[in-house]
Amino acid sequence: MATNNKKKKKGNFSRYLIVNPQNGGIRDLARFLIKKDKQSGAKFLESSDDRIIQEELLGGTDDEETPDGRWVIFVSILVRKIIAIFGKPMEWTGFLVEFFLNFFSANGGFFGVLYNILHGEIVLPQRDSETFISAIGHLDGRIDLYKSETFTAAVGEPESLERAVQVEIGSQTLMDLCIMASKLAYENELVVRNVVNIHWKMHFVDFYNCWNDFQKQNSTQVFILCDKQKDANLILVSFRGTEPFDADDWSTDFDYSWYEIPKLGKVHMGFLEALGLGNRVNASTFQANLVMLNKESTTFNGVDVRTSTLEGSDLSLSLCDSDTQGGSDQFSDSEQADKEREEVPLIREKTAYYTVRSKLKKLLQEHKNAKFVVTGHSLGGALAILFPVVLVLHKEEEVLQRLLAVYTYGQPRVGNRQLGRFMEAHLDYPVPKYFRVVYCNDLVPRLPYDDKTFLYKHFGACLYYNSLYIEQKVDEEPNRNYFGMTFLIPEYLNAVWELIRSFLAGYIYGPEYKEGWESTLLRFVGLFIPGISAHSPLDYVNSVRLGRGRIRMSPL
Repeated sequence: MATNNKKKKKGNFSRYLIVNPQNGGIRDLARFLIKKDKQSGAKFLESSDDRIIQEELLGGTDDEETPDGRWVIFVSILVRKIIAIFGKPMEWTGFLVEFFLNFFSANGGFFGVLYNILHGEIVLPQRDSETFISAIGHLDGRIDLYKSETFTAAVGEPESLERAVQVEIGSQTLMDLCIMASKLAYENELVVRNVVNIHWKMHFVDFYNCWNDFQKQNSTQVFILCDKQKDANLILVSFRGTEPFDADDWSTDFDYSWYEIPKLGKVHMGFLEALGLGNRVNASTFQANLVMLNKESTTFNGVDVRTSTLEGSDLSLSLCDSDTQGGSDQFSDSEQADKEREEVPLIREKTAYYTVRSKLKKLLQEHKNAKFVVTGHSLGGALAILFPVVLVLHKEEEVLQRLLAVYTYGQPRVGNRQLGRFMEAHLDYPVPKYFRVVYCNDLVPRLPYDDKTFLYKHFGACLYYNSLYIEQKVDEEPNRNYFGMTFLIPEYLNAVWELIRSFLAGYIYGPEYKEGWESTLLRFVGLFIPGISAHSPLDYVNSVRLGRGRIRMSPL
């Protein structure tokens, strides 16, 4: 620890705090909370210097942290310890749930199973096949884009099996495409390909399983599509979100660990790891990937010689896919940054940020008039907004000029107020480009916890939908702390209403809004833990399609 502190002080680059739930026991945790025992608390914390631990345990000194953040760290550690205990059972439960959901679906339901057994024609689902649907997909089986008069006018009739999207920021057409793509990201590659090409009449580009350094596996999933194969108008990047039975995903959402980037602010460390931008075992890897560049980027239509910690280098933390442009990027930062890079271990897995950036540059070269959109639900929403954050850090001006919008749904917080101010300066001009959609009592947008003792803050335009699907544009969703006693009774009453509505939706809104038994079962869970069922993409699709009081933004 001391050696690491000396190294960081010498480099004088950045600060970080890592919360390790496994480094202490329940007694240490209790002493930390009740007796304010610094020694017990320090067992769970690792930082770039001792001053940070002192601030976290006894209170901060700036305007973003107020005295005594112990209990917030306590909750983060306790919840992650509980999640770790149930990690394997959650994984097995998810495997069985998805198997039986697909088993009954493939055989035509319960009676279909009985019939097929009697006739010796039983069908066993094959994971990663084009018919195997995720648990999220079973909660909401809709796959087609919203068909309205405005949508038809916007996209045109697909006479040549291609759909050219002409949309503007804030339009229902674009919001619907983004939430449907965010929901689709939970599926395997074959399912995604079929939906994009056959049902949406668009062009599927690629699907990536990228290295997640928090989970130590290829679990960050993202796909890319174009509205048409040639002369595309729109390129869409969709990140997969928190899977309901993935303990690591939920642990990431509750993680308190952060990494501070000078001039930008504190960023959630787990989300950075999911993008492949460093790993907490060797914190200097974040510096190597997140250095603020001082030189201007060259045009990506020519040879890209701009500094990067990845493309074209053998000293990178992580390697991009084989599409990377011929090793054109070079190191050109300070000697200190070069030394930091030399210490970065060589890991030969694809990482999400560099893979997507490389492919996106090629697509923007190929489609001269296209703009791109980044989207995601839940954890995918956090990665969706962090992607342009790092583009700004790497001074990818020409790529950013082609950014149309970022739409996230049920997204957790990704950084502190300083990060928000930094990005609002880049995403609010000439018109707002970042929209954070929140449905009612959804728990995840309230994570990591935010109150006077916590550093994480939302930013960007929040489009909030209540349980009647009425839209409001607000700075922050109501009950931003979720656990506030003032909202406790309304949360449970609303959960009861959502359960009742699940039986009536098909009659109130039309047949396509009828909820299946899987969704109704989740509504019952919501009676005990309000906010869990509200996180389902189903309510986000309904919010976009049924939302009233819609805010129309000016076209770009």
